[in-house]
This record gives sequence, structure tokens and C-alpha cells, in this order.
Amino acid sequence: MISKTKRHLTLAIAAAALTFSLPGAHAQAPRVIKISHQFPAATSEDGDFRDRLVRRFAAEVEKQTKGSLKFEIYPGSSLMKTNSQIGALRKSALDMSLVPLAYGGGEIPAVNLTLMPTLVTSYEQGMRWKNAPVGKELDRILAEKNIKILTWVWQAGGIASTKKPVVVPEDAKGLKFRGGSKEMDQMLKGAGAAVTGMPSSEIYSAMQSGVLDAALTSSTSLISFRLHEFTKFVTTARQKSFWFMFEPLLISKSLYDSLTPEQQKIVSEVGASLEQFGVDESKKDDLRMADVYAKAGAKVSDMDDKAFAAWRAVAEQTAFKDFAENIKGGRELLDMALSVK
Repeated sequence: MISKTKRHLTLAIAAAALTFSLPGAHAQAPRVIKISHQFPAATSEDGDFRDRLVRRFAAEVEKQTKGSLKFEIYPGSSLMKTNSQIGALRKSALDMSLVPLAYGGGEIPAVNLTLMPTLVTSYEQGMRWKNAPVGKELDRILAEKNIKILTWVWQAGGIASTKKPVVVPEDAKGLKFRGGSKEMDQMLKGAGAAVTGMPSSEIYSAMQSGVLDAALTSSTSLISFRLHEFTKFVTTARQKSFWFMFEPLLISKSLYDSLTPEQQKIVSEVGASLEQFGVDESKKDDLRMADVYAKAGAKVSDMDDKAFAAWRAVAEQTAFKDFAENIKGGRELLDMALSVK
């Protein structure tokens, strides 16, 4: 007869063999990462490129990690309010977001630099920040706040108005205006506008109800948020723009740090690989926005060097001055940015 001890051993070996024979029995469950943004979901290749960028990132990372990382994407502020995203990243209450960094200017004043009027004048100049001292300093500042940049995205912007064309500073006088950042608002105030703050996703209802007469936002948002439905005038970014916004794909640093070294490598490399896509799509939208508004019957204007110089003079006396004098390390940070040509 088989002893009781031998019988238990036999059963244990059989159970172990059965366990190892089951497919995926010891496979680790995939880690699910949530990505939030405020922009409309893209239903085609003509849809908002920011949503498409996020989806490309998610698909490629999932592919390269063989499914160990999976993503849930929440467009249209469906996961949380737009202005809550930066704070949520800081507190590790949100995994990832593609968001205008200047929206976090109240919590991290230094990032107001990333929507400073007239500071960045081209996509190429903006992208050169990444490897310049100003980009390294932004990385350091954000790391201290538990935030890491994965994809650098810059967007030029234009001006939609229901009252009159806005091309030079004098045109802004008396208008109820949305600027998009503290420093942009200061320049508009310097030009005589009455400023109102809100995320780009709220511009439509504000203009429709008369709370706003005019708004600055990216070319892509001018299209995606359908402001052409009632806007009578638009100034494009086809030639010059004083409005270049940094709108990166961000990840909570604590989440990034918890990934395996191989996952970190994949996430970082995929994020960087999408930067040219961001530049190309932004440039396309600068041109497409003019066509969308023209077809809707709006008067389309462009900004030339003379108009840009007039705005720069106002910006230097308002936004530049405030940032240098009232933000900790502001003068040094501004000088770093100005040194990038």
C-alpha cells in the first residue's frame, strides 16, 4: 500500500503539473494605464491629431510590451475636468495626460513660460528647447512635481473673433478676450482687452453666449471646437503667430518609476518617436484652419512681421516683465528660452 505521505506527495506533484500546463497560468495581468485629455475623440484620420497621437502611443507601447501595458483613453474631459489634470498627475491620481502645460501655471508658476507670447516663433525653435538648457530645467522642475514629459508637442494658434479682425494690439482694445495663460492674458490686458480665463474646451459656449468676443487658441482647437460656426473673423498662424503653446504628453513620474527598465525604455522611445507627427499635424492644421473658416464665411487675416513686432513690444512690457520679476528663477528661465534661436 502507498503510504499517506507518498499519496499526498503524488497529489501535490500532479496539481503542480496541471498548473504549469494551463496556458497563462503564471502570466502577470497587464497593467492598465489611463490617459486623459480635453480634446474631441478622433473618428477618422482628419480628426483631432492630439487624440490620434495618444492612440498611436497606446497602440505602439502595447505592441512593443507584448500586452504587459494596456491603455484606457478618456477624450473630451470624460475622466476629469480639464484644469484638474496637472494637479492629478502631481498627486499620482492620474496616470497620463496630453495637456497644455501652462494650465498648471497656478500650481507650478514656472510653466507659464510655455505659453509666453512672442517667445517661440516657429515649431523648429520650440522643439530645440528639448535638448537646450531651458528644456533640461523644465524637466527638472516637473520631476520635482512628480511629472515627466514623454512627447514634446508645440502648437501655433490663431485668434477667433465675433466682433472684428484682431491682427495688431490696437484691435484687441475693449474686447472680452481669452488668452490661455497668465502671461498671454497680461499681454492682452496691456493691449486694452478684458481677459477671461478658461480651458479651450469651454470657448465655444462662452463665445456663443457673449461671455467672450475673441479667443486665442491653437489652430487644431479652432477647428475641433467648431468656433467657425459663429465666428466672423479669424487670424491665422500661417505666416506669423505670437501664440505657440507647449502641449506635451505627460506621465506621472511615480508611475514611470514603477515600470520595469524595459517598459520605461519603450514608453520613452515611443513618446519621442511621435514628436515629428505632432509637428507635421500642427503645421497642416495651421493651413487647414484658414480653409475651414473661409468656407464658413469668416474673414481670414494673417499676421506679418510688423504686426508681430507690435505684439512683441507689448509682451516685453507686460508678460516678460512680470515673469522675470515675480516668478522664482524667472529671469534665468526666460534668458534660457530667449537664447534658443
